Amino acid sequence: MDVPWLLVVHGSVTALVVVSFLCGQWPIFEGTFVQSINHFLTSGAYRHFLRLVQRVCGTGARDLVLGVEQYCCDRPNPILQVFYVAIIGGTYFIIVQTSFKYIPGYYVSVWHRYLSIVVVSIGAILFVLTSFSDPGTVTSENVSQYVSAYPFDNIIFIEKECSTCKIIRPARAKHCRICDRCVARFDHHCGWMNNCIGEKNTRYFVAFLVWHFLLCMYGALILGFIIAGELKVKKVIYILTVYYGVDNSFSGLFPHVAQWLLAVHNTQILLAVFLGIISLLLGGFCAYHIHLCLSNTTTNETFKWQDYVFWKKKENAAKASAAALKSSVGAARSEAQKPAPSKWKTFFSRSQMPAEEPVVTNNIYDVGKIRNLCEVIVPLSERRSFSRRKSD
Repeated sequence: MDVPWLLVVHGSVTALVVVSFLCGQWPIFEGTFVQSINHFLTSGAYRHFLRLVQRVCGTGARDLVLGVEQYCCDRPNPILQVFYVAIIGGTYFIIVQTSFKYIPGYYVSVWHRYLSIVVVSIGAILFVLTSFSDPGTVTSENVSQYVSAYPFDNIIFIEKECSTCKIIRPARAKHCRICDRCVARFDHHCGWMNNCIGEKNTRYFVAFLVWHFLLCMYGALILGFIIAGELKVKKVIYILTVYYGVDNSFSGLFPHVAQWLLAVHNTQILLAVFLGIISLLLGGFCAYHIHLCLSNTTTNETFKWQDYVFWKKKENAAKASAAALKSSVGAARSEAQKPAPSKWKTFFSRSQMPAEEPVVTNNIYDVGKIRNLCEVIVPLSERRSFSRRKSD
């Protein structure tokens, strides 16, 4: 009975660390221990590591670590791309070596051997398309068309020149400091792809996310069916209840079935749990980016709107406070000419604060879910009308 509990604890800790690292900044985890773990994993642990290196090895070793950090985080590099290939290739290799011998099985037919090759290959193709396709680079040749295609809203996007490229930066574009180029409809720079996600490759990126979510779900389900089929073929429950007298109930069978599975199919269980956790994380990421596509918004614009709303609320609060102060001063002058009110009336009276003006976010690029989705699938720069556009 120690082994199942050890596996449960190990799986729980692993899931907590993965979720905290990837999702700790989500608003739902604000102020919780998940956010604290995320802060430690993303910045706190690294600062302690730098201090330790400096104390043990000196300033030179610390500068070396900072140089490696700059290459990994601030320069185009294929490190995460290689890591992705290693994860996909290694996981599929382990599945082939340990689980294909159970295919065909009681619940899994033989064609899943060949279907798995197809789905993994499609995922690899989408990875290549996203990594090596042009995200929508803005140049002096096409800047006028982009300026005409994406009008400035004069709220989060105003007309100004890119200080690096020395051209007008179109609305929705941003200069990526890692790739050192302006990208149209900039979403974010993806380290996993070693590429920016922009106007021309958002479709590939979203397809990559959706496909890998389905791929991980497919793998976890097939491994689950393999385990269930082995329980059925080996007649484990029948043997436990008939020959060993185990009570035919969940509480009675679970410890013995879990012990048998961990002894015989521990690899399949670990793989299924791993793929299940990854699919849940990818599912949340997919839902977020699908929402962005349907509302014709980008990750970069989401942060810009958050900053705008925060600044606007502070401005409105300052205006409301100034209006309340002006009103109270005027009321005090008028009250000075009146007889003093009773103490009870003063005690129970409340100062009326003017209501703050609500902040309205007007996304002029949202033209309806269908047209928004069409704009992602067929970017504006790939349409015939784009080459005929001219800036005013």
